[in-house]
Amino acid sequence: MNKTIKTILIVVAIAILVYGGYQLITPEASVDIGIAEFESQNNKSAYTTIGVGVVILLATLLLGKNK
Repeated sequence: MNKTIKTILIVVAIAILVYGGYQLITPEASVDIGIAEFESQNNKSAYTTIGVGVVILLATLLLGKNK
């Protein structure tokens, strides 16, 4: 694998992992009614994003060692 392509894929994978972590931490919706505050969060898309980032990172590292 070309070194430039490998570097770009690693950077993209790390960016996807960071974005997935951000999605995991921040709430999707918040309601404040004075005495109580409610937050709703659906983590399915965050887990999918993190999984894609891990797969890209592992594929890049494993395929890069064949040369």
